[in-house]
Amino acid sequence: MTPEKLEGIERPFRVGVLSDTHVPDRVGDLHPDIVPSFKKFGVDMILHTGDVSSYSIIECLQKIAPVQFVHGNRDWFNRKEAELVRYVSAAGIKIALTHGHGGWVSYIIDKFPYMLAGYHFERYFRHLVKIKQDAQIVVFGHTHYTENRKEGDCLYFNSGSAYDKGNDGLGPTIGLLEIFKSGEIKGTIIPLRKAIWRNNQWQFLHE
Repeated sequence: MTPEKLEGIERPFRVGVLSDTHVPDRVGDLHPDIVPSFKKFGVDMILHTGDVSSYSIIECLQKIAPVQFVHGNRDWFNRKEAELVRYVSAAGIKIALTHGHGGWVSYIIDKFPYMLAGYHFERYFRHLVKIKQDAQIVVFGHTHYTENRKEGDCLYFNSGSAYDKGNDGLGPTIGLLEIFKSGEIKGTIIPLRKAIWRNNQWQFLHE
């Protein structure tokens, strides 16, 4: 997928989405494809759905476009703007942004069914619909599973894990939301090159 180049094609408002970067608690830096990808698509805004782990990652992303973010269960830095749920307006579309763990109590309670039955979107949907309000998009993370599904009048979008293979085996991924003047909303999952953090650097895997 590439940005539009043809004359006369409507240029949508583009929102870059990423989650679970886990710098530096699991890896030492952002996956090297993230910044070039967001620059290539010319994103107007970036949403980080938590497990940032270090505020320096937000500062890095702010050099590309304005960033909105929420707290994940691995975020220990204390920033007053890092809420569990945030409502964002993008080109007139209301977006509900959350990590998806629902706070520490919900996170601990959910550990048991996850260990027994694994990931099921329906279990998270019950929590997400409670914070939806009148949003047309709910963006979440936490699960390391990608989601790009419409339920009723709302798009539920999870860009997956931005640093590791992801629990769904797709490899590291980020996301792109495109909002057109017509009101159409398009979500796309963007795969990154498979890589591992080894010897204090990213090493790409050749399969």
